[in-house]
Amino acid sequence: MTYSINIIKLLFAVDDHIFRIGKAELIRTPWKVMLLLMLCSTLLYSGMAMLGIGSSPLSSGAVVLTTSEYEMQKLWFIIGRMIYSLAFVLFVLFVPSLIFYWVTKIQYKKLLLMQLVVLFVLLIERVLWIPFVVYFGLDWYVSPLSFGIIASYLTDIPFLIYLFGTISLFQLWIVAFQIKFLSKLSAIDKRWIWSTVILFNLAVWTLTAVVAFTDILMINRWFNL
Repeated sequence: MTYSINIIKLLFAVDDHIFRIGKAELIRTPWKVMLLLMLCSTLLYSGMAMLGIGSSPLSSGAVVLTTSEYEMQKLWFIIGRMIYSLAFVLFVLFVPSLIFYWVTKIQYKKLLLMQLVVLFVLLIERVLWIPFVVYFGLDWYVSPLSFGIIASYLTDIPFLIYLFGTISLFQLWIVAFQIKFLSKLSAIDKRWIWSTVILFNLAVWTLTAVVAFTDILMINRWFNL
């Protein structure tokens, strides 16, 4: 049995497609889907950069820069976001797949299929966040889709707000999806699967919070603001 991924169909019939992936003897490497999602990610992040999303530290220095200097810095900011988008895609696809392979010994190509779905959902989450920042001025960590907005009412500690801001309804769906996928394709103790998935995502959320916490300082130093 040969399996070729269709992300949309998989999202609407998760159990059926996970069963077919588990039974498949041959998995076609989804290069076209990978390249398409990589292109979508690059367009999305460059578009967000052109809208000025995430560039508030850069904008604050506009008053001390000439027009040409400011435009050049905006260009570098957009290029930086494009590079980040590519790194983001590569990380989401290959790093979790490798870690889960070490733990479960599930065929690596099958794990890549799982992470393609994860990447697709993450990109949808970012698309849905854009109206919140454009029309309501809400940063990603206080999006109504995340727990950061609740944390902001309970604490003034920036790191905790960023941490809970990384945990959204989409992130919880991803955790549940990964647990279901790995549990159905692996015979190892389910407690190992739960522990691995939760600890990995917790580590990613924490790393994201740390990066967000230092992001303004990094941008300021880069652009000498």
